[in-house]
Amino acid sequence: MTDKKAVKKPALKEWTPVEKVILERRSIRAFKKEPLPDFMIRRILEAGRFAPSAGNSQPWKFIVVNSHEILAKMEEDARKAAKRLMWFLDYSRNGFRKIFLKPYTRLMIRLSPNELHPVPFALMREIAYDRAPVFHSAPTLILLLEDTRGVSSPPTDIGICGQNMILAAHSMGAGTCWIGLIKLLMYDRKWKKQFGVKYPYRLNNCIAVGWPKVKADGPVPREVQLVEWFEGGMDDKPRIERQGE
Repeated sequence: MTDKKAVKKPALKEWTPVEKVILERRSIRAFKKEPLPDFMIRRILEAGRFAPSAGNSQPWKFIVVNSHEILAKMEEDARKAAKRLMWFLDYSRNGFRKIFLKPYTRLMIRLSPNELHPVPFALMREIAYDRAPVFHSAPTLILLLEDTRGVSSPPTDIGICGQNMILAAHSMGAGTCWIGLIKLLMYDRKWKKQFGVKYPYRLNNCIAVGWPKVKADGPVPREVQLVEWFEGGMDDKPRIERQGE
């Protein structure tokens, strides 16, 4: 009689449709003017609504912005906010600012190491000098409001929810870009009032969505991960496997 434990299932030879979407999806920063039809946006929202969350608390609220007028004003005011921040933080413009502003900027970076990481810092500087957009002229923005009363880690749940949305959008031929700089608008009470952002909600993320202008699908190089596999007893060392080769 065959030992069932000795029988190995054959490995999949091809990626599943879901895996292909995950591997090939790229962030889009150039959109056509024509927005997605409402039924597609609703399906994207539905993918987010069905995302898992701790305790099934679903700590989110969705807002869809399709208005050309509002989108243009959001871009304008976010750019103004970036200019104000860089006036206080960018010490590279001249020697005087470097002497007197650099210690202050270093302190602020120490206090907010994630938000003032070199990547977003450099992007905000480009935005402040009118060399980069904030919302990439997307015809639609989906705002993800986080309910801070959620179970365990609401930001994690928001991330899972947003990932569901962008994968669903990509599977339907749409393009998306996750934008954290929506936070620039939260320095202005006008925008908090406009979108009803008050306790227990906060707005740190949004998703730009629309038809991509260019085809950008394809895997992007990723770092090889050293994964530890604990397969023996408590005193056995883990097996190290290189993930990504």
